[in-house]
Amino acid sequence: MDDTDRRIMHATQAGLPLTPEPYQTLAEQLGLSKEEVMQRMAAMQTSGIIRRIGAVPNHYQLGYRFNGMTVWDVPDEQIDKLGQHVGQLPFVSHCYHRPRHKPDWPYNLFAMVHGKTQAEADGQIMQIAEVLGEYCRGRDVLYSTKILKKTGFRSSGA
Repeated sequence: MDDTDRRIMHATQAGLPLTPEPYQTLAEQLGLSKEEVMQRMAAMQTSGIIRRIGAVPNHYQLGYRFNGMTVWDVPDEQIDKLGQHVGQLPFVSHCYHRPRHKPDWPYNLFAMVHGKTQAEADGQIMQIAEVLGEYCRGRDVLYSTKILKKTGFRSSGA
């Protein structure tokens, strides 16, 4: 990571500019070409310096009031296959494998759902249960009670 990469990182700490062409806006702010900004950000993503570039919607402002992290107890030897199926459901915003913490926390598959009504969220959870079928040994759902501030990279300035 060189000085230009650091400048890009600092300029994007709060996210990309909310403009029709964010990479062009960023390039103009930094005195670079849009192509160089995009290439450098792609290289930082490939190397793992940047984990991902994506939009973070405010589900509440979009009308989704029932945002729940569903948690599932499935056999470890099936989790990759099952997680792929669950993650491809159109209403699942993210899905991942997490370690169990037995005996208090037996769950190893997590999937976030978003519903405008309780009935919609419940229907989504039932669809996940159908996908998991006989492999579902237990489940729960943890509903959001408030919006947490989501932020990106923060640098100490070094």
